This record gives sequence, structure tokens and C-alpha cells, in this order.
Amino acid sequence: MPSANNRSAVPRVAVIGGGPAGLMAAEMLASGGVTVDVYDAMPSVGRKFLLAGIGGMNITHSEPPEPFLARYGAGQTSLQNYIQAFDAAALQAWIHDLGIATFVGSSGRVFPKDMKAAPLLRAWLLRLKSQGVQLHARHRWLGWAEDGALRFATADGEQHIHADATVLALGGASWARLGSDGAWLPLLQARGADIAPLLPANCGFDVAWSDFLVQKFAGSPLKSVALSFTDLHGNSERRIGEFVVSAHGLEGSLIYAFASRIRDAISAHGSATVYLDLAPGRDLQRVLDEVAIPRGSRSLSSHLQSKVGIDGVKAALLRECVSKVDFNDPVKLAHAIKALPVTLLRPRPIDEAISSAGGVRFAALDDGLMLRQLPGVFCAGEMLDWEAPTGGYLLTACFATGRAAGRGALRWLSEREQQGGGG
Repeated sequence: MPSANNRSAVPRVAVIGGGPAGLMAAEMLASGGVTVDVYDAMPSVGRKFLLAGIGGMNITHSEPPEPFLARYGAGQTSLQNYIQAFDAAALQAWIHDLGIATFVGSSGRVFPKDMKAAPLLRAWLLRLKSQGVQLHARHRWLGWAEDGALRFATADGEQHIHADATVLALGGASWARLGSDGAWLPLLQARGADIAPLLPANCGFDVAWSDFLVQKFAGSPLKSVALSFTDLHGNSERRIGEFVVSAHGLEGSLIYAFASRIRDAISAHGSATVYLDLAPGRDLQRVLDEVAIPRGSRSLSSHLQSKVGIDGVKAALLRECVSKVDFNDPVKLAHAIKALPVTLLRPRPIDEAISSAGGVRFAALDDGLMLRQLPGVFCAGEMLDWEAPTGGYLLTACFATGRAAGRGALRWLSEREQQGGGG
């Protein structure tokens, strides 16, 4: 909370969390002429951001605004104004201003030209340094002291820092080893903040595989496959993509696209069933015709491989999920190839998830993302109550809410000054 007894002519703002949301808030604050200190528990900032860029830094998505916003599901209404104020086009322009070129991939995703996160982060940190932003690593936030000071655990012991405003950008609860451990939740709850439970998002799901499948096919990718799912509201969707059969169940981009709906269905019913089309390029009648062709002396496995392209992990999944009797019935086998039911039992642990759902509810915040219960304390990024699929949507919302929180803090400081310093 703001200090009541340590104010200087130039306001000092503490930004806690050195990910995209926190750094964007810091940039907005510094451009507004205030003194900015960024505190992060890790040895360096942007660690999860760098990890996200290992396979190619997907920064945002190029699709039109309406479908883009729809990707945020229930969070669309809450995020709309922030993302419209700093949308995918504005984000790309901001990256270009850092000297980083971008390109749009065949899927519509936007990447830095070299596909890496590190050059972008380096350029950004140089800009922040030039603006006077101070970075403080290995500072783990512990909450507030009785006098309103921010408490930090450091290598030199506990330190108390007074700030005129605070921006919290502490992430969710996925990838704790990179700093997002959700330890902030009880600190805010103790101060009366309304927080939705943190849940895994963009996560894998457990399936009761046989030992044989795990031993032979764990880690095998399924490419050119379609997944169909009907959610709790009766809405059905079918999407083509790819995912991986893991030792625990299913994970990967196609699973993540349905993760929030699958998670909610499991919460309501104890399990959820998805249907896999193992031959999305063939309609059911064609599969029926090809499976029914006499196979002579060939094994059924060889027949399926030559006629329907079913082999390897796809064949193993059929064996796993179809009874022996049905496997030898051409009609039932063909239907299984086009709609193989797989029962998902539970999400994988939140620390394994790419991101998390839940967090500080938007109703607990004003339109500048300040906590109504804690004047002068702002929240941004993944610690807010929203979720999104992978594809650049996560980062876009983190940047946009970080920008909004920084601007909100500047406005609050200005209004307080106009009121004669009253807080």
C-alpha cells in the first residue's frame, strides 16, 4: 500500500513481477515521469517469457479483432477495453519500435523474425534502463508491514520498501520454478481482495492408459487428427490439429484449445469424453468401404495401414479404446476410426500447465485495475481472472493489462496530487 510518511516530490512506484505485464507497467510509469523500481523473486527478469520463446516466440495473433477477443471466452468482456487499447497491431508496432522485425506465420500467429525471445527482451531492458527503471532481482515479496511498507525477502535479509503506488504482476500458479507460484494469493485475500481459485489452463489431462501403451507409445505425437467435444452448455466443436500421447494421458496444442471446457466438464461430471477422428481426410463412408475390403492373408494391422493410413500410435489407440469384438467388426471399427471415444479423468497439476485460470476478479478492480480494497495497489497480467488458449493470446493480454495498470497508477497518482496529497 502507499507509504503515508515517505513521499518525495517525484512519486516512486514499485512494480512487483518482472514478466511482460510488469515490465510493460514499468515502461508506462517511467514514460509518465515517476521513479520506477521493478522487483522480481528470480535471479533475472522475464524467465517464463524466455521459456515461452524456446520453440518460437509467438507474440500475438493476426486474426481480426472480433474472433481475437472471442478467444478469451468468459473473460472477453473484462479484457475488451484493455486489449482494444493495445491490440495485436499496436503490440507489433511496439515491437518494431524496439528494432525487432516480425512476420505472420501460415497459422496467422505473429513471431519475431528470428523466432527468439531473448533479443526482444534485451532490447526492451535497454529501453527501460534508459528510462531510469531500476531492476531488483532476488526480491521475493512477502506482503506489507504494519506501516504500509512492502516487505521483501532478499539475500541480505528482509527489506522494507516504501512506495507511493504498487503494481502487482506476479503471474498465476504455473511453472513455479520460474517464479509463478501463486504465493501472492493469501497475501491479497488477507486484505479482502476477491480472488477466484487458481486452476490449470492450457494443460494436459490424465487418461487410464494400459502399461503397454505407456511403455510403447508415451511421447508419441498424433498428427493429422481431429478432436470433437461438446461442452457443458451443449456447444460442440471439431478442430483438426495435433497432440501427444503422454505417459499420463493427452497433451499438446489441440488439447489445450479445448482445455478450459474439458476442465469444467470434469469438474461438473467427474470425467469428460473427447472423440478423435484418426482419419480426418476421409469421410465415414470411405472408411467403411476401405475397412470392409477383403484383406486376404494380410493382418488387420497391415490392412488398416495400407487402406486407411492407420498405424503406429493411432493403431495402438484403437486397440486401447476398442474392444476385441468391435475391433473385428468392420462397421464398428470404421465408426471408431472416425469417432474414437477417449475418457479424460482430471487435469494435470497446475504447476505443469502452460498457464492458469482464476485470480483477482475484475469486480474487485476499478477500470484502471486498482484494487478497490487497497487504494494505490494495481494488478496486471496472469494474476487476473482470465484465461486464453496458446497462440499469442496469453502474451497479448499480459502486455495490454500491464499497460493499463501502469496508466491507471499514473492517473491515480495525478488525481491524488490534485487533491493535495490525500490518499
